[in-house]
Amino acid sequence: MDIYAATEDHGPGLHLVHAADGGRVRHRRVCELDGREVRPEETARGWEAPDGRTVIIQDTDLEALPLPTKRVIEVVGFVGETDVDPLLYARPYWVGAHGPGAQKPYALLLEASGRLAVCKVALRSRERLSVLRPRNGIRVLHTLHWPEEIRDPGDLSSPAPTTDRELEIAELLMTEMAGVDIFFALSMSHETCRLKRAVCLDWGLDVVSPGGRRPLNRS
Repeated sequence: MDIYAATEDHGPGLHLVHAADGGRVRHRRVCELDGREVRPEETARGWEAPDGRTVIIQDTDLEALPLPTKRVIEVVGFVGETDVDPLLYARPYWVGAHGPGAQKPYALLLEASGRLAVCKVALRSRERLSVLRPRNGIRVLHTLHWPEEIRDPGDLSSPAPTTDRELEIAELLMTEMAGVDIFFALSMSHETCRLKRAVCLDWGLDVVSPGGRRPLNRS
């Protein structure tokens, strides 16, 4: 089983810099006990016990955990698409399989049933809940948040009462917008914003020369 991220960030790649001279601002790992900067190879994960002691956990310890889903996708059941709360969806992945025939059984089963396979899979030494679905002949794995990870909304205000006239206007508006290819429109809007950012970066107010730390203002 091979898993590949299905999405990527198309942001402008901005960095945190010192406004006075354009120098990159670096974050350093500093031990809060001795105040010394710590190299990456000196770090580990830690868990604080109820009595205040810290349990050190190395990457080798995590690798040794007996996760049954470490190299496989374990299917635990099947549900309808509307049975999954949208709040649970986290991140999509393309799923590759070893061998030309390895994709077909699952794809055929899911396509025929129109259902999602609820799975467990280990990613980065952590077992994740997920759903598996077909998309254009390829399996897509959506990782899910565990239900206990969803925050309680608390006492958020309920919608204000509406009148029949307001509902009628809202229905007319939705009818007018129903024929719009919303995803195409949003994609074009996103591309326009991206181009505007690119122009701002190219002709921007505070562009820093690559070889120095002196801010340049282009006219």
